[in-house]
Amino acid sequence: MLISERMNGLNPYVPGEQPKDRPYIKLNANENPYPPSKKVIKAVNKFIKKNPEKLGLYPDPDSIELHEEIADMLNKTGGCLCRAKVSGKSIEPAAEDKIPFTVTKDMIYTGNGSDEVLSFVFYAFFSSNKKFVMPEHTYSFYPVYAGFYNIPMDRIPLKKDWTLDTESMLSHASENAGGIIFANPNAPTGLGLTRNQVREMLQKASKDEIFIVDEAYCDFGGESCIPLLAEFSNLVIVRTFSKSLCGAGMRLGFIVSNPELINTVTTVKNSVNHFPLDAVSQVAGKEACRDAAYYCDCAKKVAETRDDFYNFLVQKGFYAIPSQTNFIFAKKEGFAGEQIYRKIKEEGILIRHFKTPGIDDFVRITVGTPEQMAKLKEAINKL
Repeated sequence: MLISERMNGLNPYVPGEQPKDRPYIKLNANENPYPPSKKVIKAVNKFIKKNPEKLGLYPDPDSIELHEEIADMLNKTGGCLCRAKVSGKSIEPAAEDKIPFTVTKDMIYTGNGSDEVLSFVFYAFFSSNKKFVMPEHTYSFYPVYAGFYNIPMDRIPLKKDWTLDTESMLSHASENAGGIIFANPNAPTGLGLTRNQVREMLQKASKDEIFIVDEAYCDFGGESCIPLLAEFSNLVIVRTFSKSLCGAGMRLGFIVSNPELINTVTTVKNSVNHFPLDAVSQVAGKEACRDAAYYCDCAKKVAETRDDFYNFLVQKGFYAIPSQTNFIFAKKEGFAGEQIYRKIKEEGILIRHFKTPGIDDFVRITVGTPEQMAKLKEAINKL
């Protein structure tokens, strides 16, 4: 037998459609419509031109300088770029986002995109003999990792208003003793819990079980739970450069937690791949953090465009869920979700449709530039 038996249980993640037959406006993968900072491009070009030999050498396996820059960026912005106050070169977090302690480099772990980071987090903290709790509808890579590592899941339905059923999640977590994970704001709904709501969950949850909050979209309007790290030693926060830091193509994700849990994930990493981040990504990541003001501006523009498009959808009779992310989840009575997806695709625009029961009437629309969204409005008008 050439293939192992465990291969039979794998259900791979299906990413957003990648156009091949024609150029499309791509609003289906929650990518940022804006390019990286010019300073990032300049730093990468300079590194390659002046240090070509470093492309033939192994990079820093611990990404120490990058961790320092990430920590500094979080301290400056409070973990929500769209609300941070920028004045010239000065950045201050909004009052509600200010972190009551200093995030340090030993509280950061980086990996090859948040997907790899999540993989190591699953391996490090979830057990094959205990069910972990997750929302029924959330990031669809979670069940993929559960299958990959043979970890049993307990999927909790959302409430009728599409918010997380936190009481049910806590009740099941108490019975299972296997930990909790959810995206905040959640995907694909776009809704988020407040920091106080997460705090209340943590206060009721077992301190001996892991509590993972995936903040991939937090910079567009959510409330980061980083301040809660001062109160809860079982909290792990996952973040990414792919969304608000315009870096989906360079594959860079990270977690923020207490140093002990960071060391645990680092042990997993060093048992799989001692060099997960290449030298160029480390350069790009450092410079992106240094130019946080640029990304604050990008996040603000995305949030403004999102709110404008949400209002447009409501005016057109769509049921749209108010979003704290860079996408909107919506449906239209009289139209199947797949029908909307196909009609929009005919107009040269890709949006996302999930065939998952319970949400198959919806489409998920990534927020693009104002120009891209204007073309999408034209396509929707033709419906």
